[in-house]
Amino acid sequence: MYKKLIYLSLVVMVACQPAAKNTSGDQGESISLFNGKNLDGWRGDSRIWSVEDGAIVGRTTDENQIDHNTFLIYEKPFSDFELTFQYKIIGGNSGVQYRAKVLDESEFVVGGYQGDMEAGTNYSGILYEEKGRGILAQRGEKVMIGADGEKTVEQFSTSEAIQAKINMEQWNSYRIVANGEHLQHFINDNNTIDVVDKEVGKRASSGIFALQVHKGPNMKVFYKDIVLRPIVK
Repeated sequence: MYKKLIYLSLVVMVACQPAAKNTSGDQGESISLFNGKNLDGWRGDSRIWSVEDGAIVGRTTDENQIDHNTFLIYEKPFSDFELTFQYKIIGGNSGVQYRAKVLDESEFVVGGYQGDMEAGTNYSGILYEEKGRGILAQRGEKVMIGADGEKTVEQFSTSEAIQAKINMEQWNSYRIVANGEHLQHFINDNNTIDVVDKEVGKRASSGIFALQVHKGPNMKVFYKDIVLRPIVK
């Protein structure tokens, strides 16, 4: 009888405990940002952007050169989310802007956080701020940016280890998590950066998405399966 009373007391205590708080937030219903057929919902330079075989393609050629970075813009703003997509890049440099803002409507110029990707071996996965603070985190870095802009950096992986998991000129998966001040990038399920951005007047809490084609040598970048899952707090 004594053992039974103890068991019942424990059951009551557990039942009365408050539910554990999900600090990462719950995911809302997923939203597809690309229909696989056309660029409905997006806008950009029609010389550069098209849809081929179910993928968004950004391309520069000898006939179609650009003198500044140009973007394909999805103008509905979002705040906290998990964004997943597939990408493939041949030549050059690209990236996905998030929590960003349009700086020049006619020239498709955008500024803000960027999940970077390139045909080279140094920058895919970094956190870059276009038209802002530049590189906020190199690959393998956990960075705390204080309210005054001071950085504290810890190394959790090497650039070489991250690069070894990336498929050159083939499809890769990319995941961006933006949850309050906490920003994370993953390529092929490998964490590439981990940043907490607290800088007053600089950090962004909401904004648009945009895909980049970088000025410079001819390049091609492909995007597909672009899915956003809002984080509901």
